[in-house]
Amino acid sequence: MFVRTVYAVGDPQKLDAAIEALRSEGRAMLSEQPGYRGMGLFADREQGKLSIGTWWESEKARQDSDEALRTRRAQLLRPFATTMTIDDWEVIAAQRPGRLSAGACMRLTRLEFDPMDADLGAETMRGLVMERLKAMPGVVGIAMFMNRAKGRSTVAVLYQDREALGRSRGSAALLRDDAVGKAHSTVRSVEEFEVVMTESVGEG
Repeated sequence: MFVRTVYAVGDPQKLDAAIEALRSEGRAMLSEQPGYRGMGLFADREQGKLSIGTWWESEKARQDSDEALRTRRAQLLRPFATTMTIDDWEVIAAQRPGRLSAGACMRLTRLEFDPMDADLGAETMRGLVMERLKAMPGVVGIAMFMNRAKGRSTVAVLYQDREALGRSRGSAALLRDDAVGKAHSTVRSVEEFEVVMTESVGEG
């Protein structure tokens, strides 16, 4: 499985309009693309940030969809976004959520590593990180992505509500310390978002 992420930052007062456009027209456009397997849409309303992940059954499906959707995606986000970053990933490990209750949240951690350590990082994510995240109370979904050539990875963890997210911060910090030591990586950022929507299509 492969993923494309879009990270957009802009005026918080224009965020709701961007979310509505993505949930309606954006979702419809995605569903028409061959190989589409799901979407996650996450927001930080206070800071004016959007994190979007789309799932694809193959690298080719992801690439073809980007070519098909690039112009219209930019048009949908332009009224809100002052900056937008697009990244491509392979899925290293995932426990995709079922139907989420209102109030679900996500913690997004970005890491960097020497590309020579990519296999070590993937092994750490599939083993130590996945095992301990699954044991944390309130965790309802996990996704771990990697771009081996660029030496970057992302861990997204969904929690059932903001209270569970808050209670997890200490345990998550300890896990990050253990994981970066074992995987020879460094943390680029840690952010928290509201879950706007998640969708899974077909297998995976």
